[in-house]
Amino acid sequence: MAVEVKELLEAGVHFGHLTRKWDPNMAPYVYMERNGIHIINLYKTAAKIDEAGEALAKIAASGRKILFVATKKQAKDIVAEKAGAINMPYITERWPGGMLTNFVTIRKAVKKMASIDRMKKDGTFNTLSKKERLQVDRLRAKLEKNLGSISDMTRLPGALFVVDIKREHIAIKEAQKLNIPIFAMVDTNSDPRQVDYVIPANDDASKSIDKILSHVTASISSGLAERKADKVEGDAPKAKKGAAKTVAANEEE
Repeated sequence: MAVEVKELLEAGVHFGHLTRKWDPNMAPYVYMERNGIHIINLYKTAAKIDEAGEALAKIAASGRKILFVATKKQAKDIVAEKAGAINMPYITERWPGGMLTNFVTIRKAVKKMASIDRMKKDGTFNTLSKKERLQVDRLRAKLEKNLGSISDMTRLPGALFVVDIKREHIAIKEAQKLNIPIFAMVDTNSDPRQVDYVIPANDDASKSIDKILSHVTASISSGLAERKADKVEGDAPKAKKGAAKTVAANEEE
């Protein structure tokens, strides 16, 4: 999926923040200033999307998960839809402190959710009093809201993809501590030095977020397809070997 500068332009990816709010470290990605607003160089954005996409495809092909983080209103639904479509975990509600640095505790909370579901299946839930059932239901709903989208993430992610690094600074700090590669949409008011793979882009407009996420998830999808193909290829010799053994055994009989 080649990145066209024209489509980035149409999605408003080039609109940065007010010049007085800029971070000087974003200077290499700024094309010009217009009406007090910085304009992002879309040729650089397109190149950076390609670079990030290549790296993300490799991570996906290796079988690692990519955790998407976006809690701002205009990004939440887009991220939930795009990440969900490729079966990747995402956080669109409040970032749970220690999500990465205290992953064991987070996993316990996810397991608690699974144990409540088991209680409902095996009938244990019905033996509780009405008040207890209400409390358990409330806990389940709260856990689902905050952690439901990461229930399949059994180990630390292979990478983080963030929309708005200023807003998600806690997630960024945790990933940095654990040396987890950070991919992010970085606007002109943020410091790109905090990120391993910078995609200079407007991180406020939903059209811009949608456009970048479409390219990113397409790359991850191709990495997943590659992994699937390799698996099928790897399983074929095994199946042949098994069939040969069966034939040999039959002949001996």
